[in-house]
Amino acid sequence: MEFGVTPDGLTLHVDDEVLVCGRDATVPPGTECGYIVKDTRLVSGYRVLLGGSPPVLLEGTSAEAFSARFEFTNPTLVTAWGQIEASTLHLRIDRIVGGGVHEDYDVTNYSGVPVELDLELHIECDFADLFDLRGHVSSRRGIMQSTWDEHEALLVTTYRNKEFVRALELAVERCDSPAEFANGSLIFRLQLAPGASWHTCLKWLPRLPDRRRPTSLCHALLDGTEAHRTARDDWVSHVTRIRTSDPMLNLTIARSVEDLSSLRMAPASDAGALAGSRTGDAWVPAGGVPWFVTLFGRDSLVVSLQTLMLSPRFAFATLRALAVLQATTTDDERDMQPGKIEHETRHGELAQLGLIPHTPYYGTHDATPLFVLTAAEAWRWHGDRAGLDSLRPNVERALEWVDRFGDSDGDGLQEYATRSSHGYYNQGWKDSEEAVLDREGRKAPLPIALCEHQGYVVAAKRAWADVLESLFEDDQAAGRLRSEAARLAEMIEERFWWEAEGTYYLGLDGDKRPIETVASNAAHLLWSGAVENGRARRVAQRLLEPDMFSGWGIRTLASSHKAFNPFAYHLGTVWPHDNAIAAAGFRRYGLDEQALRVADGIFDAAQRFAGHRLPELFAGLARDAGGFPVPYLGANVPQAWASGAVVHLVTILLGLSIDAPKARVALDPFLPSWLGEIRLENLLVGEASVDLRVSRRTDGRHELDVNQRAGRLEVALKGAGVPVPEAT
Repeated sequence: MEFGVTPDGLTLHVDDEVLVCGRDATVPPGTECGYIVKDTRLVSGYRVLLGGSPPVLLEGTSAEAFSARFEFTNPTLVTAWGQIEASTLHLRIDRIVGGGVHEDYDVTNYSGVPVELDLELHIECDFADLFDLRGHVSSRRGIMQSTWDEHEALLVTTYRNKEFVRALELAVERCDSPAEFANGSLIFRLQLAPGASWHTCLKWLPRLPDRRRPTSLCHALLDGTEAHRTARDDWVSHVTRIRTSDPMLNLTIARSVEDLSSLRMAPASDAGALAGSRTGDAWVPAGGVPWFVTLFGRDSLVVSLQTLMLSPRFAFATLRALAVLQATTTDDERDMQPGKIEHETRHGELAQLGLIPHTPYYGTHDATPLFVLTAAEAWRWHGDRAGLDSLRPNVERALEWVDRFGDSDGDGLQEYATRSSHGYYNQGWKDSEEAVLDREGRKAPLPIALCEHQGYVVAAKRAWADVLESLFEDDQAAGRLRSEAARLAEMIEERFWWEAEGTYYLGLDGDKRPIETVASNAAHLLWSGAVENGRARRVAQRLLEPDMFSGWGIRTLASSHKAFNPFAYHLGTVWPHDNAIAAAGFRRYGLDEQALRVADGIFDAAQRFAGHRLPELFAGLARDAGGFPVPYLGANVPQAWASGAVVHLVTILLGLSIDAPKARVALDPFLPSWLGEIRLENLLVGEASVDLRVSRRTDGRHELDVNQRAGRLEVALKGAGVPVPEAT
């Protein structure tokens, strides 16, 4: 069984805890399933037996992102105490994740006669590191032992490898009969009169050095669900509410917002701030479930940019968390240099013992310029002068890294090459080993200058120049940044333009030769605003050709390429966030119809996935009359920037831009014919908030209604001022 999108799997998660199981509640040994906390799998196997046989599954489904219910009956059972007819017993298991796992077991006898039988729970632990799971490596490096305390009804399994210690407690509470432990299983003897019920609860309590053991866990689907729901609803109540005239799109939006809420994390540096935070200032987005439940530089910044309309404070929290981890020294084994923004932080055995460099690891090139860009964009949306002042030194150090280390050979271009023995060969967003190939399908030699990295730097320097000029009144520094951005934009046209294909080269290899591969990366240059107007139209046309556009979205790699594989991670799949960036780039250059074609494809795909939830990526198979988007096995579901892509696409359709320091809101809507209106409630613009309704008329023009909630804003629709009523 794979994670995520498999039909028979459920994924429950809260913060840094993930439980992946089958719809029958089991955790099959030898698979990637299990209970994972801070990058260590504590439980690797789980099964339940009723009367010596697996119960018959009736239904298993998640109630929330963090809870599930499983309903069973019995097959015909022949026990030492007699035969029990099929479908006369009811077993219910309620399971919730959060501060451990709480399970409630309830068995009811509907047979009409007394019955006696055993309920057996078999739970295995392996304490595998997440990187071993991802690499399908079976390797226990330490010592594991279990102890059973009959008086306390407590089973403790402990794993030790030098200073790395993890443990799991299995605590039996409120049990209607005593628990026994034998042959690796917890066994309960049930004696049920006709119509009688039996109950127990089991708690899986992780022991980690940096957290206290929970004193209690609440009832699985009552108190616990309510506590988590309250925390989620509190966050949701402070974000923009998005509604449209299309019910199917509303389901997709609601799912995306719910998933973004469930993917919130509190970085260790900000954990204490959450107690007094009702606006979510300390929450940052995790990358995705189950592989990426941690702070990712690039991913968290992209999500922050995608969701500025939803929650501009999300961006500020991410910037603050990443600023704490900004590199101050050089460590080649971690691809770390002064001013660089981290890529990934891990807490498992391999990281703690120095067997991987993720403490944190800095092997990504794009997080650092994206940090600068996000700081400037967040300022435009939230107008927090004190917050920006606190980040300014980090931004300046990031810009120093861009010029000194990002351009390692001093030729004016951004290039990367790992220096770590465990480092990532590719350090763009397509960071798999085979992601950057030449026209013959061979890996491009390092160092590599990807096209989009040049665009990110152009956008970052221009955006920060605007901040320096308008806020800090440093015209000289602003002018220098704009001049540097203009020169880099010229070099993009000189060195990266591919006339024969009407697009930009994927990049330049270690010998500064063009990598002649048609890929989606070129769209990021349009999103960055780094290319000429005429060439932008040609790029959009090329990316929408049949070998690039599947009908559901733009592929990562053209199907005409020798290495194309619609099921490979970066060799032809469709990524929702990549497509939203492309749509944003198209609209930036006035290519509205092209942007709409991309948005339509992604929205259509979302409606065909279970729960209207976009996965991290899906197969790049061509769409036909009877087709549907085909899942990618092992995709993260939910995944933050896939969920963020939905919010980003709505922002793009509205043509929404914000200037909080000047209290201005501008809209340039381009709604499809099937979408009559989009409504935003409680849109935050600095300290002000406003409700907006954009309607599409039958003649294709758009109308705007405005309701001021708090503060004063100037609202414009395609350059025309709109009267704003006084806030009430």
